Amino acid sequence: MDTTIDLNTVKAAKVVDARAMSCPGPLLEAKKAIGVVKVGEILEIWSGDPTTRGNLDQWCKKLGHDFLGYIETGGYDRLFIMRKK
Repeated sequence: MDTTIDLNTVKAAKVVDARAMSCPGPLLEAKKAIGVVKVGEILEIWSGDPTTRGNLDQWCKKLGHDFLGYIETGGYDRLFIMRKK
């Protein structure tokens, strides 16, 4: 993707707090929540498990969504997914 998105300014349609979960908890929460956001909207996942980064990226590639990246925030990650279909 050619365009750079400033994740600090992204407005998520839905935020899922999965900070208390270890993998695969945050991924399972993302799977449930992606159905709530509309195509083109952004889902934000909060996770304290660093393996979530790679897991969400792979899941997005498999399903055709865009993994926009993550921001490290005080002991947890804010991860961003754009629903594509």
